[in-house]
Amino acid sequence: MKKLILTGISLIISFGLFAQKTYIHAGQFVDVKTGKILKEQTIVVEAEKIVAVSPGYQTGGKEDSTIDLKDKTVLPGLMDMHVHIESETSPTRYADGFRNNEADIAFQSLHFAEKTIMAGFTTVRDLGGSGVNIALRNAINSGRVLGPRIYTAGKSIAPTGGHADPTNGVRRELMRDPGPDEGVINGPYEARKAVRQQVKFGADLIKVTATGGVLSVARDGSAPQFAQDELDAVVQTASDFGIMVAAHAHGDEGMQRAINAGVTSIEHGTMMSDETMELMKTKGAWLVPTITAGMSAAAFGEIPGYYPEVVAEKARRIGPQIQATFKRAYEKGVKIAFGTDAGVFAHGDNYREFIYMTEVGMPAMEALQSATITNAIFMGIEDKLGSIEVGKLADIIAVDGNPVQDISVMKDVVFVMKEGEIIKK
Repeated sequence: MKKLILTGISLIISFGLFAQKTYIHAGQFVDVKTGKILKEQTIVVEAEKIVAVSPGYQTGGKEDSTIDLKDKTVLPGLMDMHVHIESETSPTRYADGFRNNEADIAFQSLHFAEKTIMAGFTTVRDLGGSGVNIALRNAINSGRVLGPRIYTAGKSIAPTGGHADPTNGVRRELMRDPGPDEGVINGPYEARKAVRQQVKFGADLIKVTATGGVLSVARDGSAPQFAQDELDAVVQTASDFGIMVAAHAHGDEGMQRAINAGVTSIEHGTMMSDETMELMKTKGAWLVPTITAGMSAAAFGEIPGYYPEVVAEKARRIGPQIQATFKRAYEKGVKIAFGTDAGVFAHGDNYREFIYMTEVGMPAMEALQSATITNAIFMGIEDKLGSIEVGKLADIIAVDGNPVQDISVMKDVVFVMKEGEIIKK
């Protein structure tokens, strides 16, 4: 009988009825749902979830632990809706494509993933790489490696010679004729096949290059790259799978085609007209500004030899425009999702987007909300992420100082917890 009782107790403990809890004492607590900062709060975490949030400093039993953040400001884990987790800017980036094998890309991506989560970004949307991003997502989800929660597009979809055609800029015998398996399409039939192929590979969403781009080795950075029927086919096929479509776009005509096709978001939006902003509001599309990428590309474009000259010219001309477009879009009421295009600049410096957003009029609290609860709503995951509330996953960070008074404190995240696991303390 005694043995049966002990076995029963062991089972109860195993199933978590006596599970250890973690009590987080937050001196300041950013309630992103109300837009207020609360004082002296206790957040209770059990396993991977938040089980209580209450005023005052509460304590648990002997088996529980306490984290003292009484002199910190506590926030939900941050979310960046536009990163490229496989790579990072470098003057050798274009040559590296001929040197690096898939294994090389995989190992370097581990470093970028760690830098990202250590900066307080516990969730990201990866918008295009080689496919290693899918394997990295799976490795992080299984707990084998450290990194943020990743929603990935796998390989971006482009037309022949378009912004995400992987054979741009090489000599002709190396160009080949890539097709839907490699994310290169011509016509609605191939558009449907490319979407289905990325879903087959394991993509969570679809990314299309609706216009030319800045960093591709191609002359034009703003002209539309898809016919309307091609974009329609991409969005319809993605919709059939229940996934969203993100559209890279700098030029206005390409944006309008993408919005009319029904994409969820416009990435960058550099040369967006007032007419297109109104169309976005009518269609419910979101803007992911990536101001940091524009500012960074413009700065790198001034360094002789950092980019090929065809890229440098576009970077100097197009990059600096993004912040002003963001300001206009924000003032017109376009829905804004926080995203940086990390990889165009150093991973871990994602906080810079907060500074650029607030420089042109977005209040600091709204900027923080854009990277937390707003992005969770954008992704349709507000039931489990985006705010510190009972029942949600315990993605929690902390900084010194008050980010509403000085947004630059977001540069130094001193505490990170993801799904109840302490990553940085």
